[in-house]
Amino acid sequence: MTSPGVDMQFETVIGLEVHAQLLTESKAFAPVSSRFGSAPNTNITPLCLGHPGTLPVPNENLIRYAVRLGLATDCKIARKSIFARKNYFYPDMPKGYQISQFETPICFDGHIDIELEDGSTKRIGLTRIHMEEDAGKSIHDQDPHNTLIDLNRAGTPLLEIVSEPDIRTPQEAYAYLTRIKQIVRYLGVCDGNMEEGSLRCDANVSIRPAGQKKLGTRTEIKNLNSFRNVERALTYEVERQKEILLSGGEVIQQTILWDAATMKTRQMRSKEEAHDYRYFPEPDIPPVIVTDEMLEEIRLEIPEMPEERRQRYMKEFQLPEFDASVLTDDRLLADFFEEVLQHGGKPKPASNLIITEVRRVLNEKSIGIEHFTVSPERLAGLLELREADKISSSAMQTILDKMLISDKNAETLAGELNLVQVSEAGFLEPIVEQVLQENHDEVQRYLSGKKGLIGFFIGQIMKKSQGKANPGMVRELVENKIGEYQK
Repeated sequence: MTSPGVDMQFETVIGLEVHAQLLTESKAFAPVSSRFGSAPNTNITPLCLGHPGTLPVPNENLIRYAVRLGLATDCKIARKSIFARKNYFYPDMPKGYQISQFETPICFDGHIDIELEDGSTKRIGLTRIHMEEDAGKSIHDQDPHNTLIDLNRAGTPLLEIVSEPDIRTPQEAYAYLTRIKQIVRYLGVCDGNMEEGSLRCDANVSIRPAGQKKLGTRTEIKNLNSFRNVERALTYEVERQKEILLSGGEVIQQTILWDAATMKTRQMRSKEEAHDYRYFPEPDIPPVIVTDEMLEEIRLEIPEMPEERRQRYMKEFQLPEFDASVLTDDRLLADFFEEVLQHGGKPKPASNLIITEVRRVLNEKSIGIEHFTVSPERLAGLLELREADKISSSAMQTILDKMLISDKNAETLAGELNLVQVSEAGFLEPIVEQVLQENHDEVQRYLSGKKGLIGFFIGQIMKKSQGKANPGMVRELVENKIGEYQK
C-alpha cells in the first residue's frame, strides 16, 4: 500500500457514530446494576435474558442525561420522542431486538466545535443523539472451541451521537472524539474510557473527486478501541479507497474491522441499511415527554463548560492560555485546582505545580486526579511553604514525593527531611564571611567585573550550610558584604 499523503484528486468525507455508555446506577430498562467489572452474568434480570412477559421500564436518568448532552451541544430537544425496536439476531442479544430510537431521536440538529492543528475552529454538525440499550458481549478468546456470552452489558444505557459527514481528515476525527470525551466527562454522563468500552466509535468514510457534491460509496469501520486507532484506521481506509478508484475499481459498501495488530482493515459483512432492521415503535414503552419544567431543571444541572472555564481562568486568575487550557481540559483536574486555591494556594504557583509535578505523578501511575493521594488542602500547604521561601523548588518536589506515601503535612515532612531553608542573618552571616575570607582571589576577580562568580560564592555557602541556607538571602548577603570591601 502506498504511504498516506496529500492527494488533491479526492476529498475525504467522514461521519462518526459514537456510543457513550452512561454513568447510571442501573440499566436502561431493568432495575439491576450496570457497573463494569462484575463477574460474568451476575448483573442480569429476566428482562436481560429476553424472557417472555417481561416489561421494560425506562431509567429516568437515561432520559435526563440525553437531554443534558443535547443542551450542551446546542441540539434541539424533542418534546415527544418514542423508542423503537431494532430487530436483528445475535447470540449476545437474547430478545432478538435492541430497544433504540429511530424516527424520533430525543436530540437533533446540534453541533460541536473542534480546534484544528493551525489553531482555527471548525464546527461539526450533529445529526442526532438518541437513547438505546447495549448488547451483551461475545468472548472468543477464552475457550478454544466455543464462544462465551456475558450478558452483564446487555441493557446498559447508551447515547448514540451521530455526526454529520462534516469531518474531512483523520486528524479532525481525532479532535472531534477528544472533544466528545471532554464534554461527556464534564457533564458527568460518561467516564469516556475507551479501553473499558464506555466510549465506542464506528466511522463511516468515503472519498469523492474534489469539487463533486455527490457522496462516494462509504464503508463503516468497527472495532476502534482508541482515538489513535480511529485516526490510523481512517488513514488506511482512505488510502485503500484511493488505490481502488485510481486503478479503475469500485468501492463496495461494507462493514470492515480494524486490526490494530496488522494495522489493516478486513471485511466483516456487507453494510446493512435501516430497512434491514425492520424498525417499529416499541409497544411496551410509552412516548418520552420532556416538559418545560424538566427542561429547565436539566439546564440548571449543566456545569461551567471547558471553554467558559478556560476564559474565566485567564481573566480571573490571570493565567496564561496554556495553563488555562491544560487545567480545564479535564473537569476533575480543574476542580482540584480550584480546591487548592480555596485552601490558600496562589493561582500561578498552584498551576505550575499541578501541570508539572502532579501531572507527572498521574502519568507515571496511569491514574486520574481522583486517585491522587495528596489532598488539595495538603498541596496548598506545600505551596505556602515554597511561597514563604521556607523550602527550595527542588525540596518541594522531594516533599511532594514523600507526601504521596504519607499522610503527614508538608511542614512536618520538611522538618523531618531537614529541608527547611534558613533565612536568619545571625546563622548565615558568619558562613558568608568565612567563604569570602577563604576565597580572597575570587573576591578580587568579582570586584574587577567577573560578576558570574556570585554563583560560586552561593554554592560554597550552600555547601557549608548543608543546603539549609536560603539562596535568595545568601545572594543578598554576599552582594552586600562584597560591596563593603569596595568601600
